[in-house]
Amino acid sequence: MEPKSHDGSSNIRVRLLVANENCYHLLQNEDRIEDSTIIGAEEHGIQQPVSGPTSFSRTCFNGLNALSGVGILSVPYALASGGWLSLIFLFIIAISTYYTGLLIQRCMDIDPTIRSYPDIGERAFGINGRMLVSTTMNVELYMVVTGFLILEGDNLQNLFGDIQVQIFGLTIGGKQCFVIMISLIILPTVWLNNMSILSYISASGVVASIILLGSILWAAVFDGIGFQANDTQLINWKGMPTAVSLYAFCYCAHPVFPTLYTSMINPKMFSKVMSVCFLLCTISYASMAILGYLMFGPGVLSQITLNLPTNKISSKVAIYTTLVNPIAKYSLMIKPIENTIENQLTIHYNTRVCSLLIRTALVVSTVVVALAIPLFGYLMSLVGAFLSITASVLLPCLCFLKISGIYQTLGLEQVVIVVIVIMGIATMVVGTYTSVLEIISHL
Repeated sequence: MEPKSHDGSSNIRVRLLVANENCYHLLQNEDRIEDSTIIGAEEHGIQQPVSGPTSFSRTCFNGLNALSGVGILSVPYALASGGWLSLIFLFIIAISTYYTGLLIQRCMDIDPTIRSYPDIGERAFGINGRMLVSTTMNVELYMVVTGFLILEGDNLQNLFGDIQVQIFGLTIGGKQCFVIMISLIILPTVWLNNMSILSYISASGVVASIILLGSILWAAVFDGIGFQANDTQLINWKGMPTAVSLYAFCYCAHPVFPTLYTSMINPKMFSKVMSVCFLLCTISYASMAILGYLMFGPGVLSQITLNLPTNKISSKVAIYTTLVNPIAKYSLMIKPIENTIENQLTIHYNTRVCSLLIRTALVVSTVVVALAIPLFGYLMSLVGAFLSITASVLLPCLCFLKISGIYQTLGLEQVVIVVIVIMGIATMVVGTYTSVLEIISHL
């Protein structure tokens, strides 16, 4: 026992030692509680996700914008290709891709270090899995945004006819001129970084889809286009692969979902975002498909706006609003490609200037491809059959089976996933073969 000093310092030291010892044991107990909580959460596949700056409503706008837009123009052509019964496949694909979107969320819940779609592939199958997912995702998104530019050129040419512009002695005319002009409008949106800011642009794309549907309905009812229900057919097996491929293209936004998930303030609400987005988009797609097929019958083109008479106000409204969608969607869809390229750079080159140069180069390259391949309908059918099915159906199922480990047992969910995979493979093989033959025959 240490003798007590007159200034009481001995008692102070004793109290400090006791306090420190109590704190030490308290911290140890807290660490054990925290560790046991985390371990228990991991056993149930639950993790605390890292939150971002984007609210629930803004994430819904981003999700709706990623799922809606260009696909809504092609669904009447898809329905005309496969007949009325092909609508069954639209709903089957919608339900399947909704479920695979939830599988992506569950993969990210299991491992909080996952921040992107390629991370899911690497967590499941190592570096080879990452390369497969990254390649599929980036090629799909690249072809989708290229399709945006083709769509813009087609509709602007339909609206204004052929124009010619002289640049440095080079004559650029027709659709090529419009593609270049629209790319200059899109470019500033690609330079944005903040997903919260992009949500305002996304909101305009969602509103554009609603206006598009309303204006085409107005054209049918009040502008004399009417309906041609007698010319429609119940089923066309020959055109069914094209129909299913285009339906799959409508739900090709899965590579963007991890970006939306990590941007949310409360990522636990992501499943509700998926429910809202898929429900509203499926209603929109089905409505447009039925309306467009009734209006133009088997003669509906790959973009329904190309069937509209340009002298009607409702037609002009439909075409103008169609032009808004690609502008609103382009920056959101190309962002994962930007992230992939920028993450490959060393820290010395990962600067804002370098980022702007990369994004500008991406836009320029999509312009070149859009000018070289002007076949919108056939190109999107190929993208839907091969790339969309792979990225939105096959990869989420296979990665989830591996990451969760449930492939080692047999249950209802495992059977459902296997059925979705088999359906996806069949669609990919038949649809890709049909699309390639169509492209070759029209070159």
